[in-house]
Amino acid sequence: MARNWPIYLYVPNLIGYARILANIVAFGVCFTNKKLFASLYLISFICDELDGRFARMLDQCSTFGAVLDMVTDRVSTAGLLVVLSHLYRSYFGLFLGLLVLDIASHWLQMYSTFLSSKTSHKDVEDSKSMLLRAYYRYRLFMGYCCVGAEVLYLVLYLLSNAHSGNISEVVLSALNEGSFLAMLGLLALPGCIIKQIVNFVQMKTAADLCVKFDIQRSSKSTCKLGKLEVFFLW
Repeated sequence: MARNWPIYLYVPNLIGYARILANIVAFGVCFTNKKLFASLYLISFICDELDGRFARMLDQCSTFGAVLDMVTDRVSTAGLLVVLSHLYRSYFGLFLGLLVLDIASHWLQMYSTFLSSKTSHKDVEDSKSMLLRAYYRYRLFMGYCCVGAEVLYLVLYLLSNAHSGNISEVVLSALNEGSFLAMLGLLALPGCIIKQIVNFVQMKTAADLCVKFDIQRSSKSTCKLGKLEVFFLW
């Protein structure tokens, strides 16, 4: 019966709208209230898991919901990376690179999924990359990488101060003080690194699929042209 509801009002999509609202408020206070920003950002991140659970539980999966979820994820992460590039100005290139890699990887993956006529961008069982298959097959592994990346970004955000824009100095100072945040950041670091490797592999794999599609389409066009030439010669 739940599937008879308007898709825009599916429970997972309502959660998605709440995530967007939380992010709007969060980024509105990102430079004036760190605790509120971190709290709202975390709530939005946790809801990213909840909307998927409700979609499966209520049988309310939808293409619109999947796109809404991914766009919200990408925009949220991109926004946080932009904030970090402002707080750590000398690392602008690093955060810009992470932002571009994240968006390019997921955009190419979504487009290659469309070309392959698959129903989900997480369907990579035919991929040659063991890392990519493991990433999407084992939810705990994927969860650690995704959470690790977001947690590390949040830790860097919370540890930032007006006295130093150097990440190494900020982190070492926090470690010397026995900061829980610094310890949490170190635990999250491996997951974040793996996530970036997965993003790169995913981007390359998706690009290869797009090229493969072009080659197949070109072959079909050549084949049709050849048949026409034979017809007219005959």
